[in-house]
Amino acid sequence: MTATIEDWTRLCHLLDDDPELEPAVRGAAEAGDAPWTALIDGLDDAGALAYLDESDSGVELADALPPLPRIVRTGVDVDVVGDVDDLTAAIVRADEILAPYGLQVVCLHDEEDPGAYPLLVVPDANVDEILDLAAALGHRARVFG
Repeated sequence: MTATIEDWTRLCHLLDDDPELEPAVRGAAEAGDAPWTALIDGLDDAGALAYLDESDSGVELADALPPLPRIVRTGVDVDVVGDVDDLTAAIVRADEILAPYGLQVVCLHDEEDPGAYPLLVVPDANVDEILDLAAALGHRARVFG
């Protein structure tokens, strides 16, 4: 197994615990396909992704976050992010709400749709490694706070 496959595998495990995510991404990487696209698609299929657009506001974020598995598990109420007009500011507000739970919002840059905001909620402890692995694999992930 190459370091790249190992990196894809590690990234999958840091992002979500869906058992179908890693095999799909690994398969795409081994086949020379687009593993980043497989990653975003797999996270979306697993229900772990809130897929927003740069023109969206806190209202859409407040609707998109509650069904995400890590939000469901905490029971945290993120409705107040709906009061924020700007999406980036709403994500920063969501991070403030999630911080006591050890969670943070991460955005995976979607090369096929540059105006998209594929967002997921991950443990704070994973954020730096997620950002580093994405960069090492030639892609971009970012945080807002």
